[in-house]
Amino acid sequence: MVKSGNVKWRAGAAIFLGLCLLAALVVGQQKRPQDVTTETSVAGLTQVLGRPTDNAITTNILSPDDIEAYAEYGVKPGVYTGKTSVATSKARTSFELVMDKLKPNTRYYYRLRYRLPGTTDYTAGTEYGFQTQRTPGSTFMFAVQADSHPERVTNMFDTDLYGRTMAEVRKEHPDFFVTLGDDFSIDQLSTPVTPITVDQVYINQRHYLGVDGASTPIFLVAGGHEQGAKYLLDGTPNNAAVWVGNARNKYYALPEPNGFYSGDEEKVQFIGSLRDYYAWTWGDALFITIDPYWHSDKAVDTMLANGGKDNAGKSQRDGWDITHGVAQYRWLKKTLSESKAKYKFMFAHHVLGTDRGAVEMADLFEWGGKSKNGEWEFEKKRPGWEMPIHQLMVKYGVSIFFQGHDHIFVRQEKDGVVYQETPNPANPFYTEANGGWRSAYKSGDYLPASGHLRVTVSPANTKVEYVRSWMPKDENAQHKQGEIAYTYTVKPGK
Repeated sequence: MVKSGNVKWRAGAAIFLGLCLLAALVVGQQKRPQDVTTETSVAGLTQVLGRPTDNAITTNILSPDDIEAYAEYGVKPGVYTGKTSVATSKARTSFELVMDKLKPNTRYYYRLRYRLPGTTDYTAGTEYGFQTQRTPGSTFMFAVQADSHPERVTNMFDTDLYGRTMAEVRKEHPDFFVTLGDDFSIDQLSTPVTPITVDQVYINQRHYLGVDGASTPIFLVAGGHEQGAKYLLDGTPNNAAVWVGNARNKYYALPEPNGFYSGDEEKVQFIGSLRDYYAWTWGDALFITIDPYWHSDKAVDTMLANGGKDNAGKSQRDGWDITHGVAQYRWLKKTLSESKAKYKFMFAHHVLGTDRGAVEMADLFEWGGKSKNGEWEFEKKRPGWEMPIHQLMVKYGVSIFFQGHDHIFVRQEKDGVVYQETPNPANPFYTEANGGWRSAYKSGDYLPASGHLRVTVSPANTKVEYVRSWMPKDENAQHKQGEIAYTYTVKPGK
C-alpha cells in the first residue's frame, strides 16, 4: 500500500449554479407539509448518460418544455458522422436516445439538437464526450460517491459544495460514475409521499448528477432511504416502492440483462425490470453492484413512517431477516466464479444494507455466517447456499468492496479484501454527520468528509485516491479544493 495523506432550457455547465439553487428551493418547498404538489417542476434541460457498452450508449433527457430532439455523434470533436432518430416528448416527460453502431475502446463526441415542436430550426447543444468499453490491458479511471443526502440541508448538505465536487469529477473525465445510495431519500419527505413527490426527488438530483452525467455514464446503487423495497409491496400500484422503482428507471438509464450486462431478471408487477443489481466488465476489471432492499421480506434499514410494519420509522428484526435472496446470491456466485478479470470490484450501499461499520459487520449473518452471539449458523439459516458473501469475495478474489452509509472515508482490509467506506460529497461541516459513526470502525484508516473517490485501473495496479472538496472560505495552506488526502494501491489478482 502506498499512502499519502440562450434558450431557457439550454443544457450544460453554464446554467449549473442556477439549477442547483432552484433544486435547493424545490427541496425547501418539500419541507412544507401543507404543500400538495400536483405536477413535477423541471428547471431546465438535463441529459444523463447511462448503459455504456462496447457499441452503444444511452442518454436520458428531460426538458421543461415540449421538445423534439436527436443526438449527433462522431470520433472527432465537431465532426458528427452518426445521428439518432428524432424523438418527440411532452414537457416534464423523460425520454431516451440511443447512440449505437459505435466502436469499442473509442472516445466519442456528441451533442443534442433540439427545438420546440412547430418551429423550424434546431438549436445545437453543448458538445460532450464519452468512452465505449475499454479493452483488456487499458488504463482508465472511474469515480465513486455516496450519501449526498440533498434533503439534509441543516446538518450535512450544501448545494455549492456538492457543485464543487461535481465540477471536480467533471475535470477528471472518468469513464463512469458510481453512486452508492441515499441520493434520493423518500422516507424523509415532509410532503405526502405520492408519485409526483417521488418523481421530484429523482428530478432534483439530475441537476447535480447531470453536471457529470452529460459526459459520464451514471450507475446508481440503491440506499436504505430510497424505499425501493420489497417490504412495501402490497399487490397494488399505489405504494412508495412502485413509485420509486418507476422513477429510478424513468429518469436514469440503468442496465438490465442484455448480453453486455448481466443482472436481475425478475420482473416486478407495475414496474417491470428493477435494474437493482447488475454486472459488467471494462478493461481488466469486473464491476458488480448488489442490493438487499428489493429481496428482503422484512425492512432492511429505515422504514417509511406509517408505511411499513410499525410507526417508529425503524425496523425491529433479526439480522438473518436481511437477505439478498437466493436468485441474487446464485447470480453473484456465478458472476464471480466465471470471471477471469484481474480486478473485481463490488458496490453496495453497505454490508447487509444496514447498521454501521464494515469489517466489523463482515462476520455476521448472511454476509459472514455468524449470529450476533458469535455462533455459526449459516447452514441452518441459508440451506443450499455454498458459503457466506464475504467468503465468496475471498474465494473469488474481490479486490475492493465499495460501500457508503456511514458518510466518512475509512479503508479497511479483511482476508485480502479491501473494504472501502466512501465519504459524503457535500458536507460543509467536514465531520461525521449525526455523530458516532467513526466509533463503529475499530480498525483501518479514517478521514472525515467531504469529497469523492477517484479510482485508476491499469494493468500494473489499481490506485484509489480520496479527492477532498472544500468551500473557498475553508481553503488554507493545508487544505485546497481537489487535494489528494489519501492514496493506496491494490495489485491485480492471479
